[in-house]
Amino acid sequence: MKDYNFGQLKIRREIAKALAEMGFEEPTPIQSEAIPIVMENKDVIGQAQTGTGKTATFGIPIVEKINYQLRQVQALILTPTRELAIQVAGEISKIGRYRKIKVLPIYGGQPIDRQIRSLRMGVHVVIGTPGRTLDHLKRKTLDLSNVKIVVLDEADEMLDMGFIDDIETILNNVPQERQTLLFSATMPAAIQKLSQKYLQNPHFVSVNKETLTVPLIEQNYYEIVRGHKVEALCRILDYENYDSVIVFCRTKRGVDELVANLQIRGYFAEGLHGDLTQAQRDKTMNAFRRGDVDLLVATDVAARGLDIDRVSHVINYDIPLDPEAYVHRIGRTGRAGKEGKALTLILPQEYPHLRMIEKLINTRINMATIPTFQEVVQQQKGVIKKEIEDILAEDNLQTYYALVEELAENHAAKDIAAAALKYAFSQKDTELTDTDFSGSFGNTGAKEGMVRLFITIGRQQNITVRELINIISEETGISPKAIGNISIFDKFSFVEVPEEMGYRVIYILNRQMLKGKRISAQLARPKN
Repeated sequence: MKDYNFGQLKIRREIAKALAEMGFEEPTPIQSEAIPIVMENKDVIGQAQTGTGKTATFGIPIVEKINYQLRQVQALILTPTRELAIQVAGEISKIGRYRKIKVLPIYGGQPIDRQIRSLRMGVHVVIGTPGRTLDHLKRKTLDLSNVKIVVLDEADEMLDMGFIDDIETILNNVPQERQTLLFSATMPAAIQKLSQKYLQNPHFVSVNKETLTVPLIEQNYYEIVRGHKVEALCRILDYENYDSVIVFCRTKRGVDELVANLQIRGYFAEGLHGDLTQAQRDKTMNAFRRGDVDLLVATDVAARGLDIDRVSHVINYDIPLDPEAYVHRIGRTGRAGKEGKALTLILPQEYPHLRMIEKLINTRINMATIPTFQEVVQQQKGVIKKEIEDILAEDNLQTYYALVEELAENHAAKDIAAAALKYAFSQKDTELTDTDFSGSFGNTGAKEGMVRLFITIGRQQNITVRELINIISEETGISPKAIGNISIFDKFSFVEVPEEMGYRVIYILNRQMLKGKRISAQLARPKN
């Protein structure tokens, strides 16, 4: 029953649930305008570029209208490229997951026999490139006799690529009693001629895109291995000298989970999403504006309209599915003529989303590397040095001279200064950790110059010596050759590392997951 709201739109419960999990909280302008018309079975011409949310504009009505009990092709979507076919298929699959909608992308470069088997098993929606779709029609492996809706996506690109004859042949194989939707960024004469021939009294919907300029924002991205996003984010936060940060997640659940992870690690973070009451939202925003909260973790809709001058960084913890959302997100920084930074974490399979964003903003986003532990330490030291220099420049230290002179009777000036620094930054919950650890570890049972560590992972997690060496080396920068003896037991392991690296390894390993298990590392007791 269509009694669930997506903005002002009424949609099925199953679709509302799927959209919520995808992080969509309200429709984009083209969705608000076009979906009601499409739901009335009228033909539509939509002038919209990539990034306006047009896929869901036709995807939601298609999923609404499909009879999932009829295992026949009921909707055909033509796209100019295999990449777009795969992307559209993925999004419609997500929208229709709770309606049991079967979706199949068909394109060249993939074995056709695999596509034929899938078609024989029965699918509801086919997303294809014109060439491969026509190939299936010629082979009689694609039956379009039950198609009720046809979508021409990025029609101008398909015509530019010379697909006009293929498209017309395909449309002539679809029942005349159908609904046709055409989406194009531009409306050249060839598109107008095509629409006059194949669309019946179409409604025209146009969405004017905002000016997408981000001149004062430095943009970088980091490639992240799955399972290490939280640790990578923390390393970036430790390195960046930020004033305040908005971190964007795709879903409400993602916001809650990330806030919990950050708070456990000692960061002042709060979440903002659509499930919060207005009082909770106001409380969080006021704390962020005052500076009581450094990190605001939010969904796109929750952060819409925020105007806070002091946001120095925007971090896309989840790359947005809608490229235009990227522009809205990073526009939260670099305001009032100030410079800002926009940092994006991506998984290897998310590069197509990144390329779509670069195409939209006509800017190349540079790849950056996750700061090493040593770089984080040097950055922290630089921040401390700068703060001290600022205090010295103020020349307002008379109150403390007497205390320094009293301490100088028994201690060297260098020791007094170091002790004062340690005290000051311990009061700020800031730990200055150097790469040269000269403290004594006592007897841990390791050979001279080494320290033996106890690690809570072992044979039960199928851990190997090579895997232990790899994680220690990759995360700490220690050469594999510098790692000493390793002993693996059922539930724990021992590993020897250079003494000067001991605390660094403990610090880093205690933030890691390996084989799905949280690692705990500590100094080993001496051997009996």
